[in-house]
Amino acid sequence: MKLIRFTLLSAAALALVSCGPKQEEVQGETVRNEVVKVEPLQKSEISRVVEFSTNLQGYETMSIAPSVTGKIEEIFVEVGDKVKKDQMLVRMDQMQLNTTKLTFANLTTNMERMESLYAAGSISQQNYDQAKLSFEQTKENLEFLEENTFVKARFNGVISAKNYEDGELYAGQPILVLTQVETLKAYINIPEQFFPKVKAGMKVDIVSDIYPDQVFQGTIEIVHPTIDASTHTFQAKVRIPNGKDLLRPGMYVRTSMSMGKENTIVVPYQSVLKLIGSNERYVYVNNNGVAKRVFVKMGQRFDDMIEISGEGINEGVELVTVGQAKLVDGVQLTISK
Repeated sequence: MKLIRFTLLSAAALALVSCGPKQEEVQGETVRNEVVKVEPLQKSEISRVVEFSTNLQGYETMSIAPSVTGKIEEIFVEVGDKVKKDQMLVRMDQMQLNTTKLTFANLTTNMERMESLYAAGSISQQNYDQAKLSFEQTKENLEFLEENTFVKARFNGVISAKNYEDGELYAGQPILVLTQVETLKAYINIPEQFFPKVKAGMKVDIVSDIYPDQVFQGTIEIVHPTIDASTHTFQAKVRIPNGKDLLRPGMYVRTSMSMGKENTIVVPYQSVLKLIGSNERYVYVNNNGVAKRVFVKMGQRFDDMIEISGEGINEGVELVTVGQAKLVDGVQLTISK
């Protein structure tokens, strides 16, 4: 029994002795070496195109909200109806208008009489001026009431909301909302670096996911003259013809604009890696035979190529294009031809 115990202890000791040197060799292996391919960075000429997302709006929107309150006699349209400029939309209660018409008719007769008397020198300038002032005020009030009793469309459009029915008392919210759709507009926020290049009259391509095979065209109408200090962007207003009524206010679209030619560094898209748990991007470069991680900003994409920029991203620097996924900072590189 003692002999068996001694044999087992001896075997365990021999096993420890034999494993010790191998573990030290693994722990002592501090230098990794990876085989990679590299390409020198160089600038290429590109057509600079910038893209922005936005929502379409009716070029004009009018709330049909008369300036006089009272009963709504009749609403002549429904939601979705197309209307023409000067088409009658709403007729309000006419009592106040009719009363003012009678008053104005009386003042018109009186004014004619006063003009005759004034021409004959039978009344003073003051009396004449008072009569004329009353006549002009009533005339202006009559025009105001006519406009707000018989409410008409000020432009071609579509009825996009209706908040009352015939006979209801109007007070507060608009009776209707009229939206222009034959022409649309959109506002895009553009990075300040492009401010010198964006001018009124520039063309803008517009794409909607609803019509993926069609490109609609708009025009920069207004470039706002100030930069937003918090976002470092400026706003531009885009006018979009919509004669075929395919687009609608509220649609989400993508816009793109050409900013001319530029020379920039473009690399294979797969050479750019993403830091896990963040949106930061980086590449590896050959730093005297050692891998060096460099964080970059991505720009415009061209199929399988991508524009990058960042500190240390200069012409002549060797970028790792194959084998970069297995690298860490400080790994020695063997360059494969």
